[in-house]
Amino acid sequence: MGSIGTVTPQAMHFAEPLRLQSGASIGDYTLMYETYGTLNADKSNAVLICHALNASHHVAGTYADKPKSAGWWDNMVGPGKPVDTNRFFVIGVNNLGSCFGSTGPMHTNPATGKPYGAAFPLLTVEDWVSAQARLADRLGIACFAAVMGGSLGGMQALSWSIMFPERLRHCIVIASTPKLSAQNIAFNDVARQAILTDPDYRGGDFYEYGVVPKNGLKVARMVGHITYLSNDDMAEKFGRKLRNAAETNDYKFDFGIDFEIESYLRYQGDKFSEYFDANTYLLITKALDYFDPARAHGGDLTKALAGTKAQFLVASFTTDWRFSPERSREIVEALVSNRRKVTYAEIDAPHGHDAFLLEDPRYMAVVRAYFDRIALGLAGKEAA
Repeated sequence: MGSIGTVTPQAMHFAEPLRLQSGASIGDYTLMYETYGTLNADKSNAVLICHALNASHHVAGTYADKPKSAGWWDNMVGPGKPVDTNRFFVIGVNNLGSCFGSTGPMHTNPATGKPYGAAFPLLTVEDWVSAQARLADRLGIACFAAVMGGSLGGMQALSWSIMFPERLRHCIVIASTPKLSAQNIAFNDVARQAILTDPDYRGGDFYEYGVVPKNGLKVARMVGHITYLSNDDMAEKFGRKLRNAAETNDYKFDFGIDFEIESYLRYQGDKFSEYFDANTYLLITKALDYFDPARAHGGDLTKALAGTKAQFLVASFTTDWRFSPERSREIVEALVSNRRKVTYAEIDAPHGHDAFLLEDPRYMAVVRAYFDRIALGLAGKEAA
């Protein structure tokens, strides 16, 4: 297995306004994307990768000027990897509202000549899928071999199966959920409040003042990061270890950093505040909260999935308490009720929600086997 090598992001501009679920529209926007592998003659081997909260279009490979800039799913996508770019043409798209190149709150609003800031319209998972479908149209891809994502990306993959049932043959939903629990919505709101109450947020227009609400972003990331880890993983990595145990075995008796876990979370928060946009964080967490495809069907997920036509792989992790296996089983049960072909894997992994980004051998084997099956189907189709 090797790296995809050096990759180059691409930009696609759209002049025609995109109507959003909120009733607002956004026009004159750009989507950043990357592609890996080769599109076959009948364009049947395309795989769309949908990203999670703080990821982007940079799924695999590295940039020429940043040799350590491996994509966020580089362990999953590449030559000989589970999503094998020797066989599949893989597309990563950066969602609208993001801070990694696609049009977002930090970009200029054509109507005002100033950054959108808080005026950037709220988005939903379904809005992102609509934008991705437009990009697929431009690339001439009528039907994806698979649409795949983890966490928030899994919500997008599930939405693809509902919104465009004829445009994907396989739907791969990893560490995801059909809707957020009240607890998850609560965590998201605490994180948003940390940003909204930071004096440097300036009502979302902090760009004009040359400031960044770093403290709010730091706390938001710390809150979020706790939910991505399992209790067992945190206990094994940090336990109650003191940061300066080599110097003293006593507490500092102040409000600074005593424990290793405190140091780790503050490091994660500091790092996040250096590269992520506060308005983007607000937009994406709200889109997470709004996702609920069953809502239009009286809360009946089976009815919401009745029009799907894809085959499905659904995977969960035993220690993921943010999007627990029970939530993945809800998706599976609704699909089975609709007589869809479903493969379900519940993987015993200690890493909590973040497990979908890591290289657990059982997890990788499940995905590899599923994509082997997709490849066999393509070979049969091409032979016919």
